[in-house]
Amino acid sequence: MPVFDHEGHAIYYELHGRERDPVITIVNGLSMRTGHWAPYFELLPARGCRVLTYDMVGQGASSKPILGADFDDQAEMLAALHVHLGIDFPYVLGISFGGVVALKYAISHPERIAGLIPVSTFSELDPQLEGHAQNLYQGLARVGFEFYLDLLMPLNFSNAYLASNRELTRIIKRVGASTNELYGIQNLMESLADFRSITPELATIRCPTLILHAEFDCLTPRHLHDIMRQHISTSRLVLVPRVCHAFTLEIPELTSRVLGDFVRSVESGEWQGDQSVWIAAEDPGAEPLLTRCEQDHLRAIPLPRDTGNAAAASVRASRAGRGSKAASGKTTPRRKAPRKVPPKG
Repeated sequence: MPVFDHEGHAIYYELHGRERDPVITIVNGLSMRTGHWAPYFELLPARGCRVLTYDMVGQGASSKPILGADFDDQAEMLAALHVHLGIDFPYVLGISFGGVVALKYAISHPERIAGLIPVSTFSELDPQLEGHAQNLYQGLARVGFEFYLDLLMPLNFSNAYLASNRELTRIIKRVGASTNELYGIQNLMESLADFRSITPELATIRCPTLILHAEFDCLTPRHLHDIMRQHISTSRLVLVPRVCHAFTLEIPELTSRVLGDFVRSVESGEWQGDQSVWIAAEDPGAEPLLTRCEQDHLRAIPLPRDTGNAAAASVRASRAGRGSKAASGKTTPRRKAPRKVPPKG
């Protein structure tokens, strides 16, 4: 079992693919482990990428529980792992909790990163995410790890996936409970108690950045990803259809193609980080895979910005009407309908 000893802590990792290929390092979500990424051990090398996965201290097969390790500490341990393995310019993907570690890594080590891939994550907490985090923490601390996973499942996966994979989701929960430790995950979650927004620091990120967000992710909503898009000048935001927070586990074929295409575009010098928004196709073999989003991407029901669109024009006219009445303080009197007079005779 490959283990890196860092200041007395054992960090378990796996490295797959050809030695000379660019490396995508994957930083787990809170209750994940390296085994969750098993499909990518073949899918990413097939697309010309080496893949490094590891368990943060506090989870999986790494040392646990660990007290007081915050996001900065986790980013520094990842940097040490890269040095240990001789990986100079990795692409760093982080999902959810791990996405914050990836952001911290890009901020702290701009000279040691080829590209950044924040997935289903955040640079600041909004009231809804704070509420979800508190509920998950209370479920973990007061009831137990399996209940915590029960709370996560409907947030992580789509209706279709849950309906067709009932036995698999039971296995995922059992494996998650057996390979993680309650106090280890609880200590990691406590990193959020003192979390301060890192949004102001995002402007320092200059590497190519691909932000991925699922259409139905209600745990880390779209506006949090849009904050990252707006503050990272070299970024693009890609919306992944019909999936939820943990879509990387649900649709690995599509996700691996998006990742492989990103790495290829950066390596070839074709990447354009222009803060644009794109929509991924549902079929991983589709051409083109990504289509530029021309709608208001922050709407749950997008309305085209085209002035010729009837629905959008109607909404704008309605808003304009309300605005003009409010500005003048007057309202136009309603015209009475003509009174109908019954015919004579």
